[in-house]
Amino acid sequence: MPELEADPTNPDSEGAADLGPTGSGAAAAATATPVAPGPVVAEPASLTEPAQVPGVGSVDAAPEGGEPAPLPAPVPGTARIVPLDVLRGFAVLGIFLMNVQAFSMPFAAYSNPTLWGSLEGAHGWVWVLSHVFAEQKFMTIFSLLFGAGVVLFTERVAARGRPTAALHYRRSLGLIAIGLAHAYLLWFGDILVTYGICALWLYFLRRVRPSRLAITGVVLMLVPMALTLAIHFMLPSMPAEMRQGMEAMWNPPAEQLQAETDAYRGGWLEQMEARLPAALMLQTMALVWMVIWRAGGLMLLGMALFKWGVLSGERSARFYDRMALTGLALGLPLVVYGLWVHLSTDFDVETAFATSLFNYAGSVPVALGYIGLVIGAVVRRPAADGWLSRALAATGRMALTNYLLQTVLATSLFYGHGLGLFGELDRVEQMAVVLAVWVLQLAWSPWWLARYRFGPAEWLWRTMTYLRPQPMRRRAEVATDPAGQRSA
Repeated sequence: MPELEADPTNPDSEGAADLGPTGSGAAAAATATPVAPGPVVAEPASLTEPAQVPGVGSVDAAPEGGEPAPLPAPVPGTARIVPLDVLRGFAVLGIFLMNVQAFSMPFAAYSNPTLWGSLEGAHGWVWVLSHVFAEQKFMTIFSLLFGAGVVLFTERVAARGRPTAALHYRRSLGLIAIGLAHAYLLWFGDILVTYGICALWLYFLRRVRPSRLAITGVVLMLVPMALTLAIHFMLPSMPAEMRQGMEAMWNPPAEQLQAETDAYRGGWLEQMEARLPAALMLQTMALVWMVIWRAGGLMLLGMALFKWGVLSGERSARFYDRMALTGLALGLPLVVYGLWVHLSTDFDVETAFATSLFNYAGSVPVALGYIGLVIGAVVRRPAADGWLSRALAATGRMALTNYLLQTVLATSLFYGHGLGLFGELDRVEQMAVVLAVWVLQLAWSPWWLARYRFGPAEWLWRTMTYLRPQPMRRRAEVATDPAGQRSA
């Protein structure tokens, strides 16, 4: 299914958690000091970390004989965890590699590429490479980050002596509200609703030891594998009507594909005929069957990794190198083997369900390998202190905005209320769209954050969390680079 991870999410900059599996934000370019290698003062992870800062925002009743205590407010951008921002930016760009397929082609073609477009030559290689290196990998990173954000956000609020539950649940419900609007008004493939729902129960596990969080997370991720294997073994003996329904989901008739194409090439109201049932299916049947188990399990694992200091860049460069090598060495062979089975069976429904589990399982170590590469090579090493790392950090600080912006841009390009190119671009041309959006977001995020404290969506989310409008413009006397470091 589409990966939105997206988290998207990223409760970050200037304070709150934004989006990411976690949360995310957006950024700016200004002359600034390079990002220093190594962990930075803890800050909220987008989609996960709003906290309180003395002197920021309103005040409530003063303690006896003391000054008024500040109300909860977002953490300043100068106190951000740079590795989380860079990783978030990397993830939000990566998920668009897969989501572009769901934006531009019938939904069923996302899982079964033989349904739409050519797989010959370069088109086939685009699908193979995106399947091996992107499908479910970036959504996995997003989900891990979201879990980390829950821990970071609640710890920061608690450190100020404030109750955490009200802020956390306002934040979670706000994310669900944004996700519902996204799914039913723009694009069915939303992931924010899933993250918000998971956050409702993740709160109760925030103080559990990391080893137990990791084990519980792995167990939860095994549930969809067991259910999928059960379907695989039951398929030959299923009643004919049920079997035909499963086959129709995997290989829908041409009329159904054309009806979906016509709907998305039509106006906004006409699109509802395809968007509403798809969104409802993903937020009910797919959510219960697979998504909530995997997303919730990954978030628990992300909570554990954050508590172990892995996601915040507190380990050595050698640790991240080994993490990258081990993750890729374990995960890529599983993914490639599943790909080989798919191709050798011509994506036959008899084997498709079980074969998909190779990528399902392999995507987790591959994602961990990517985390090792990004945190180890891009953030912790001085050689990475450059435009790219700062641009990624800025993109990650506005991950929620950038995730939603990808939807706005893609639907304007492919749907009938815009250029109406749904079903028109081949896989190679879709990659050109991806590159154009990457360039745009890497350029505009630093530009925006040089002028404003949050991305537009992050501002809305934080305002919903703290129940008061957050200051948007930066004060002229303080400039920061996209990673949240002060510049002279």
